[in-house]
Amino acid sequence: MPKGYLIGHITVNDPDAYREYVARDTPILERHGGRFIVRGGQSETVEGAAQERHVVIEFPSYEAARAAYDDPAYQEVAEIRRRTADSTIILVEGT
Repeated sequence: MPKGYLIGHITVNDPDAYREYVARDTPILERHGGRFIVRGGQSETVEGAAQERHVVIEFPSYEAARAAYDDPAYQEVAEIRRRTADSTIILVEGT
């Protein structure tokens, strides 16, 4: 079965408040089998426009990634991200 991925491209506008999102989202996503592959770190946009921060979370399946995103506990915490950052979140099936 192909793995699933949640990919986030994020520009944080309020770093202090955003820390709460990071602290609270991690256990929820890990409960769904999520494993952080990329979480911030050095990056370079070599073509096109991009946000400042990138996150890639691997899940056992696309369905698990979708379930993690749809989890009411995650959606509650995601409101912090929505208030404190500009972000694009993508769910994708791997090969």
